[in-house]
Amino acid sequence: MSPKTSPKLGLRVRRAASRSDGILGYPDAASNPQNRRRVVARRKVQGTASNAAEDALRLTHGEVAESRAEMRPLEFGLIKRVFAYMRPYRAKRNWLLLIVLVRSLQLPALAALLTYIINGPMTARDVRGTWIGATAFLSLALLTQITLHFRQKLALELGEAAVHDLRRDVFAHLQKMTMSFYHQTPVGRIISRMTSDIEVVRSLVQDVLFMSMVSLGQMIFAAAVMFWYDRVLFLMILGLAPVLWALNLYFRRRLSKALRATQESFSRVTSTLAESVSGIRVTQSFVRQKFNARLFLGQVVDHSHHSMSAAQKSGALPPLLELNNQLFMVGLLLVGGYRILGPGVGDVTAQLRAEALVGYYLMSTTFFAPIAQIGNVYNQALAAMAGAERVFELLDTPPEFSDAPDAIALPPLEGRVEFHDLSFGYDPDELVLHDINFIAEPGQTIALVGHTGSGKSSLIQLISKFYLPTTGQILIDDYEIRDIQSASLHRQMGIVSQVNFLFTGTVMENIRVGRPDASDEEVVEAARRLDVIDLIEGMPEGFETSVGERGEGVSLGQRQIICFVRAMLANPRIMILDEATSSMDTMTELRLQKALAALLEGRTSFVVAHRLSTIRDADTVLVLDQGRIVERGSHHELLGEGGVYAGLYRQFVRTSAA
Repeated sequence: MSPKTSPKLGLRVRRAASRSDGILGYPDAASNPQNRRRVVARRKVQGTASNAAEDALRLTHGEVAESRAEMRPLEFGLIKRVFAYMRPYRAKRNWLLLIVLVRSLQLPALAALLTYIINGPMTARDVRGTWIGATAFLSLALLTQITLHFRQKLALELGEAAVHDLRRDVFAHLQKMTMSFYHQTPVGRIISRMTSDIEVVRSLVQDVLFMSMVSLGQMIFAAAVMFWYDRVLFLMILGLAPVLWALNLYFRRRLSKALRATQESFSRVTSTLAESVSGIRVTQSFVRQKFNARLFLGQVVDHSHHSMSAAQKSGALPPLLELNNQLFMVGLLLVGGYRILGPGVGDVTAQLRAEALVGYYLMSTTFFAPIAQIGNVYNQALAAMAGAERVFELLDTPPEFSDAPDAIALPPLEGRVEFHDLSFGYDPDELVLHDINFIAEPGQTIALVGHTGSGKSSLIQLISKFYLPTTGQILIDDYEIRDIQSASLHRQMGIVSQVNFLFTGTVMENIRVGRPDASDEEVVEAARRLDVIDLIEGMPEGFETSVGERGEGVSLGQRQIICFVRAMLANPRIMILDEATSSMDTMTELRLQKALAALLEGRTSFVVAHRLSTIRDADTVLVLDQGRIVERGSHHELLGEGGVYAGLYRQFVRTSAA
């Protein structure tokens, strides 16, 4: 589609740049069915007349509070939390603080020693004293550089250790989050938290803290010496304080907002890139490369705009601070010169004031040198605050639910599952399941049938405890699902879905995910029991065949076979098959029917399938429609009733015949 034939493209690019987290101009909230339900429910409650896409955008960017521009730029609570990550390394931290204190003293000491040499041995034309002074100055300068080396070394080590622990905690927190979090949060946003946001937090530990302490310590010691040199001239330093405070206040407000906007726009770029890479097959299949490239360009242009705005604002502060320093020097020459050359000043007084002025000038250079550096460090601090705010916001986001402290660890299950008066909604005000009641006895196979959107997958997610019921109960061997430890349930549960995830590694390693302590012989035996060992050994390297990211390198059918063997190896008491054979060709599926029977034998099983041929042997078929069980019975019983199930079966037969 060319620009001439797409008059709305510019508007969509701008929308994508300023509001979207997705490559097609809409975030996950607009594309995920569960989030669409939330959007509809919200529109009903608020009475808004906006369209679904706008509601979805407002959902993502309104509820996820990540761009709050009015928050304090330098919040003590955030700084305290970042520095808490140095606590396990307190010995290294304390040594570093001592080195910072020493370096803060060394720099003013160099200026004081130079003043003494000029006003002492050099003025007295004492050659020997001058040589001694120069040697002492050189020794102190070398010691200062050694101190600088260890300050930088320890700061880098401490920063790396703190960032390591922060990444560990973020990853551990992500493992605890429930499915609702991942259904609402784009992958790119999560990646951005773990990469760019944590990296800017690193600078807070490595650079901002200790460089600021050195600079502030240097200024304090220099100011104390200047006060001792000349109390009158010191008043000029005090006069600069309101100017520096005003500059800080002005740029803090402007720069903090610009840096937050920059971080947020980069998060959108990362999210769009992640979605683009994941969906590259769809993009190429529908020849969307140019269109999506234009949408991505909008994101990049928007990020560049925010970055340039932040750069312009941050670049203005150091020159103003430097100008302020130069104006001080001019004032120092005028006031100091008048106090030396003014009327009524005796020779002895003029000599003393001149010596004090030399020392004051050298010390003022030491005092003002860190100011420009503090300006740059301040810019880093604001960027780090924006990143820290977003990282800790993620850490502070609680899971939708978690196991109770007194949750019960399940004993070996028999496999009885009961739904009692259960209703459920991803949004409590918009239920997707209504009054569900049924019992699956140990070893029974329950088939779930219905049109798309009828609630089959939602029911499966509840059995898996990925979500909790809104009302009603789920009982596993008479244990209420809210009262049991999730891990103890998942260890006795196997899930094979339509799109199964394979990790980067080998086929053997992916099968062993179901039971990490299993031997190679046990893995091979599991494949043999399913009668698929020849299919796996027929791969290029058999069980040692490499599997790429998301299962690249093996076909969809082979992925499903690997997941079946994985489930067999885990030997679960409750088995869930969610469209598990949909990716297989007819011949492979027919061959696996016997293997499936072996896999399901003696296990309580829930089977979701549109292809009714896979559920004829189920003990009970539950037919769902709009979140309600409308029919139940065996395959033959439901065919005889001539209801919804019979209609679905006739449709399947006609489709197969065609």
